[in-house]
Amino acid sequence: MIRPRLALPFLILALTGCEALKGPQAVSTSKIDAPAAFSEARSGQNAKISTGWLREFGDSRMTSLVNEALKHNLDLKAAGYRLKAAKEGTIIGGAARKPTVSASTGYRRSGGENVSSSESYSLSLNASWEPDLWGRLRNIDLASRADYAASVADYRGARLSLAANTARAWCNLVTAERQLDLAERTVLSYEKALPVVERRYRAQTLRAVDVQFARNNVANAERTLRSRKLNRDDAARSLEVLLGRYPSATIVSSSTLPTLRKDIPTGLPSGLLARRPDLQAARADLFASAQRAESSRKDLLPSLNLSGSLSNGESTIRRAFDPNFLVYSVAASLAQTIYRGGALSAQTHAALERNRAEISDYASTALFAFREVESAIGADHSLREQETFLETEVEQSNRAEKRALNDITLGIDGASFLEYLEAQRRAESARAALISLRNLRLQNRIDLHLALGGDFSTQEK
Repeated sequence: MIRPRLALPFLILALTGCEALKGPQAVSTSKIDAPAAFSEARSGQNAKISTGWLREFGDSRMTSLVNEALKHNLDLKAAGYRLKAAKEGTIIGGAARKPTVSASTGYRRSGGENVSSSESYSLSLNASWEPDLWGRLRNIDLASRADYAASVADYRGARLSLAANTARAWCNLVTAERQLDLAERTVLSYEKALPVVERRYRAQTLRAVDVQFARNNVANAERTLRSRKLNRDDAARSLEVLLGRYPSATIVSSSTLPTLRKDIPTGLPSGLLARRPDLQAARADLFASAQRAESSRKDLLPSLNLSGSLSNGESTIRRAFDPNFLVYSVAASLAQTIYRGGALSAQTHAALERNRAEISDYASTALFAFREVESAIGADHSLREQETFLETEVEQSNRAEKRALNDITLGIDGASFLEYLEAQRRAESARAALISLRNLRLQNRIDLHLALGGDFSTQEK
């Protein structure tokens, strides 16, 4: 289980308020290299965290399909494009700290019937810059970079979720294939038993109702067979869509489910949860909200604006571009909003409340993460025990089915066909349940890796 003493830093970080928000340096909000962040989100250590846990299942086909999904899944491609769009937001956020420069040129011709015509040319160059006296623009810049860091985390989360969903879909397909194979063998078993029952009926050792029950079993097995064929095709199509393929239900399955190579290690450090993309995104959102709250507070302070211009207007184009005829101006202004009906103060308070909301959201996300991990660990232990009992159930029901059929075939006194039907039903039910339970164990282990944000050992950079 997760060690409780290591769980405290998550909640402490979430509840320390705005001052502590300067602490989440792991977000790297002030030094984000956007292209590198995008590349790292799908390679190196992050790729190991996203897919390294697949080795635990010992299924090379499943690993291959996950890698195919990561390359071709259309939803992940869309998430990648959205991440690139979010990257541009860091440029927009930083642009406010830089000067604004604009240029314009003009031409005018005037005249009339009794007035000589004239021409004029104009050129102007304007620049303005707001020095960041109080760090307000820096806060906005940092907030935009934190937004991008959250987008990177969301993209990593999409990759991890896609890997998990593809692994689940593969396990579901193999399970459906095995259930289909079991249904086919059940049909053959019931069809094999039917002539025996009919022969015993003609010998007047069984009743007509026994024949009807036998024929009913064959019809029921045929219906189950068609239902499982449909389930198998549906599982195949679900996997094909994740792979970016056309859902034709033609993907080839395996005859055996993946196997779990090892048990869950004891004393998993809660620090592993720091890799979870949703927690990383929540930390980045928390940092961004603090920066916006600080920026809003500084909006109440005076702002300084510097501006300058160069302009000229002459009758010839040559003189319009001659530096000797240019006129320049330089100006500085200090502005302070005195009254806006309380709007600025309200904006500041609103930003602060949004920051407090982000703190609560982060704490809630952390608690939800711990619950997911603890639930998956508890379920793994229970499912492992259930599998042991179910294997015994399958073994005993198989023996009972064979013995009951043998007794009827040999005409042993006291042999009951209804007893054989019950043995068949229990055997088929136990075999199907064992296949489903083993798939459930695999699904739960995948859920655990998703909850942990990766494998059992790889730490975040």
